[in-house]
Amino acid sequence: MSVPCFVRTLARSFAVGSKLFRPAVLCSCKDTVTRKMSSRRQTDHLERTSNVHRDMELFSARVSEVLNESEAVKRLRLEVPHPDFSFRAGQWVDFFIPGVETVGGFSICSSPGLLQREGVIELAVKNASHPPAQWIHTKCSVGSQVAVRVGGNFYFDPQPSDPVVDLLLVAGGVGINPLYSILLHAADLLRHTDGHRYTPGHTHLCYSAKNTKELLFKNTIIDICHERPDRFSCNLHVTQQSSDIEQELQPYTISGRISEEELQRYVDSERTLCYLCGPPPMIEKVSSDLQRIGLPEDRILFEKWW
Repeated sequence: MSVPCFVRTLARSFAVGSKLFRPAVLCSCKDTVTRKMSSRRQTDHLERTSNVHRDMELFSARVSEVLNESEAVKRLRLEVPHPDFSFRAGQWVDFFIPGVETVGGFSICSSPGLLQREGVIELAVKNASHPPAQWIHTKCSVGSQVAVRVGGNFYFDPQPSDPVVDLLLVAGGVGINPLYSILLHAADLLRHTDGHRYTPGHTHLCYSAKNTKELLFKNTIIDICHERPDRFSCNLHVTQQSSDIEQELQPYTISGRISEEELQRYVDSERTLCYLCGPPPMIEKVSSDLQRIGLPEDRILFEKWW
């Protein structure tokens, strides 16, 4: 089956009415979004996100690059040429593979600006037994054809008239993906300020992984902090580091979990907007810490995975 035919067939299968969700705020923040990154059941992603907004249109995409982001994570670059395709920083895609019945669900890790400039999006997918992840790690190659559909209520999409906020991004493991997209989007907004666009305040990233090899995108994160140290900062946490931390990472890396004391340094109850993504226990602890510090619950936005 050709990809255009595959997309048309899927579009008929999922032709369910849905109101267009266009909030005039920075994000959709009242619903906890819980998604499963790997699953024993082929419908888990669609079932678990059945009440979450998603666009109804499917778009053909072509894999233009496959990179090893880490030993366990592959980064895909997808060309999505249709002019109507768009997404907000932090959203995910339903990922349809010809010949694979299971539908994947992967956060976009690139910025909306990259799509506008080059017509591509990027996904970083951890190896797992889940059929779409298995396909990406064992069969996907440059030229592979897939289809994608954007969804998710967890995003950062400020409008020019919105009040300035300081962003606190807290990530655990591959939960970095949507937050990296938000970080890149904030950097793009600062680079292209022209008087008619939103200018974000300070952005701080707290990112925790087992070891430095599992810290995805670390070089670009550090580069952004170097480029605008007045607007960006980061703390990279490692919880099971068995070797010496690389010299270039030492100024940014902390052994141990993200603490309440660290969070407190980056919280202003009136200016801070916090995005969390990671395992549910981490989300629950960090959310509780932030509320104890004094950050209102409606300024803590999160997406869980496990």
